[in-house]
Amino acid sequence: MTTAATQAQRRDQHDVVLVPFGRRHLEGALALSQEMSWPYRLEDWAVALELGQGFVLESAGVVVGTALWWAYGETQASAGMIIVAKAAQGRGLGARLMDALLAAAHPRTITLNSTADGLVLYERRGFVRIGDIRQHQGVPTQRHEAPPPGLVRAMASSDRATVRRLDQDATGWARGRMLERLVQAGDGYVLVRGGEPRGYAISRPFGRGHVIGPVVAESPTDARALIEAALARLGRVFVRVDTSAISQLGDWLEDIGLQQVGDATTMVLGTQVPSTGPARMFALANQSFN
Repeated sequence: MTTAATQAQRRDQHDVVLVPFGRRHLEGALALSQEMSWPYRLEDWAVALELGQGFVLESAGVVVGTALWWAYGETQASAGMIIVAKAAQGRGLGARLMDALLAAAHPRTITLNSTADGLVLYERRGFVRIGDIRQHQGVPTQRHEAPPPGLVRAMASSDRATVRRLDQDATGWARGRMLERLVQAGDGYVLVRGGEPRGYAISRPFGRGHVIGPVVAESPTDARALIEAALARLGRVFVRVDTSAISQLGDWLEDIGLQQVGDATTMVLGTQVPSTGPARMFALANQSFN
């Protein structure tokens, strides 16, 4: 039997139109993220859309929901920037967005980082929890010295192929186009051992200041050296680093003034590709790109 509440919800959903995410939606998406106190700039939304694709929910021409995903080859993808306006929540719109995203990305394995509020939505669609992310940010308490140039140096164009391989070995994802775009927007660093790059980091403007990530390295010590190189270049500005709970970087980040201010749960739908190492990911590009 259809209840009056169910009928009202169906009418509400009928008034909301699902359309592909286009550039005309960027201002509306920014307003939506600002309502949620998420720190995205218009430029961050634009880069995310340039590299990915997704859907928008519109009500009378106003953006009331967003969802984006990024293909990493034919078998893997990440998803994020999934938002429903506060006034529109509780009407099944998050499920509508997510179902459209899953259909578009199928049959890829999808990885995402969920807030506490999103866990039930994703678990109902078969996502399983595989880890936790810690968001660290702040202004470093002191200036940092760059590591010796024989250990960490600026990324050169000739390093790009090796960096793509390092990243794919660490993550299982073919995301060379994304890495090229992130380096274009900021600064890249490689850690060299035996004359060969063995790790890398990218620092770029994002949100309230700069984000350092991805960081791919063979050990916490190497990851710290790459982050130190980026901090030495940035000076005392607002910095964000998103790292896993098992990275062994948390205490050090706290010590240098980057306090933990939030967390997220990493979830996956499908078969996760194992790292073939020896390098692994110590910091994310951001919680949407992973």
